[in-house]
Amino acid sequence: MSLRLCTSAVFALLLGGTFLLTDAPAQSNAVKKIVDGVWFREGDLKLGHCNNAIIEMKDYLIIVDANYPSGARLTMADAKKLSTKPVKYVFDTHHHGDHLYGNAVWTASGATTLAFQGVTDELKRYEPGRWKTTGRPDVDELKLPTAEAPKQLIPAATKFTLNDGTREVQFLQVGWAHTKGDGMAWLPKERVLCTGDAATNGPYNYTADGNITNWPKAMEGAMQLDPLYVIPGHGRSGGKEILSGQSAYMTELRAAVAKEVAAGRKIGDLVQTKNGKTTTLVQVSAAVQNWVGGSLPGQVKDAYTEITTGKAVGELPHP
Repeated sequence: MSLRLCTSAVFALLLGGTFLLTDAPAQSNAVKKIVDGVWFREGDLKLGHCNNAIIEMKDYLIIVDANYPSGARLTMADAKKLSTKPVKYVFDTHHHGDHLYGNAVWTASGATTLAFQGVTDELKRYEPGRWKTTGRPDVDELKLPTAEAPKQLIPAATKFTLNDGTREVQFLQVGWAHTKGDGMAWLPKERVLCTGDAATNGPYNYTADGNITNWPKAMEGAMQLDPLYVIPGHGRSGGKEILSGQSAYMTELRAAVAKEVAAGRKIGDLVQTKNGKTTTLVQVSAAVQNWVGGSLPGQVKDAYTEITTGKAVGELPHP
């Protein structure tokens, strides 16, 4: 569940340990070849869509993330333009609607949806509440009582591999970052990593189901794979700088809030709402501004909760 309303994105390249920020407009619905047989499809943020990866195997296609129903249909149409092979598997990186609510669209076409066990655990926790309150026509028109769960489950903390002799795709977990069920798709030969929202390229982080304290550790695990190409859940594709930047942002966010807590400040001192606008006094460095957006006050609240309770914010009750 990433931000529906976002500031204009700027993107960072990690050069010599310094983030260079440059304007990089989104290319909604654009399809870009990453390597032979692997494509990145950039989701339309105005429609709430996530990014997708399209991976070609010998006899079939794999899609990373089901998207919202309308995003699923657009991705399906683009996949057909790229290959006549059927979509056999759709991997849900986590349980949020913009990455999973399109499941029923894919299974109706004959695909098998799969995800880690933590995804269905979180669905049981939050659904059908979130499903019923999206207010999205593409969700309502499915006329389903709740989100369709993935049909095939991968046990937690295990690695599931699809290898047909032409390409190997590994589905793995590197730790709790964005959600408990976070999963990634990794192509070891091509060194392509699809992260879901554990790593985004821009101000698209939703932290309420997350573990801000552990987030940098998860990114360290992802960086150990040494990817050459990174396909994030939202924002432009890039390289390992997306992972290191995401890690740096969460590290700075937590440290900045911890400093205020140590000084005796309460959440009311740090986050304030006036005339319908919520702001925060907490700031992070220019090096991580790529990840700063309108959701910063909410992220400060979540970091404050983690620091003062000693628990991951995603462990605590919330809608």
